[in-house]
Amino acid sequence: MAKKPSNPTIDLLVYIVLRLGVCFLHILPLTVALRMADLMAWFAYTVDKRHREVARENLRIAFPERCADPVECDRLVRACYLHFCTMLVEIMVLPRRLHLHNWRKYVDDHGIKMLIPHLMVDRGLMTVTCHFGNWEVASYITGLTGFKMSGIARTLDNPHLDRFLKRFRQKTGQTILDKNGDFDRINAVLENKGILGTLGDQDAGERGLFVDFFNRPASTHKAVALLALQHDVPMVLVSVSRIGHPMRFAYTITDVIDPRDYPVTGRGDAVRLMTERFTKGFEKMILEHPEQYFWLHRRWKHQPKPRREKKAAA
Repeated sequence: MAKKPSNPTIDLLVYIVLRLGVCFLHILPLTVALRMADLMAWFAYTVDKRHREVARENLRIAFPERCADPVECDRLVRACYLHFCTMLVEIMVLPRRLHLHNWRKYVDDHGIKMLIPHLMVDRGLMTVTCHFGNWEVASYITGLTGFKMSGIARTLDNPHLDRFLKRFRQKTGQTILDKNGDFDRINAVLENKGILGTLGDQDAGERGLFVDFFNRPASTHKAVALLALQHDVPMVLVSVSRIGHPMRFAYTITDVIDPRDYPVTGRGDAVRLMTERFTKGFEKMILEHPEQYFWLHRRWKHQPKPRREKKAAA
């Protein structure tokens, strides 16, 4: 189905409102700016019924026992809205608050120290994360500490917002590659032994690879594992969870997946095993802070089609 064309006037108005909001947040003390996320979350939860129900259904699938209690389930849904709105505020104020000389004030550097040996190996590297914590901070910090990387992202429908987010993402030297139009450049990064960052928990449609995510099949892109296998680069699973206020994060390495550990008797087997492994890594991240996952999107949107029974021979 073709995309409905956007309205240029509405796109511009949305961008103007956003920029005014950013200017307002910049003049506030950090603690006060982050408190604005409480109001944003309350408003979004109240008016956004569709995503509220999506989050509730997702949490019932992932945590059936915990969400059997409607009150506890609703508390988690509200916490998800608060986390996401806090993340948006953090992105808006981060460029003026966090820089080379003070980043340790905001980020626990244990995971960065663990990442450095992998960055120094002359093989190239893929950093893989999911919509957990403040995933935008992961690549931002990597660039800030002097390691230039390329990140795969979808181009936003609103061109003004797309340019705004791209400026944020590229502020510390990251190069943004379009997931749909930059296939050759994506391969070139790994061919030249560079660093490539990507998300691994996006729905891949009916033709995706179905692996269990919280005990239910989830359509997952094969390209993540295929790129690692094709270019012989390890995948490092990273997460940036919020562990305190204001803007205190833990940069964590959950797993390191080396394609050399998967003898290719059949490439499809290696792809499945590696995809299952990083998906289990995502589960491990989420179980520590369930409210910090982006439950507002339909992770189980597509399900495997039932196999058709062969007709008996006449």
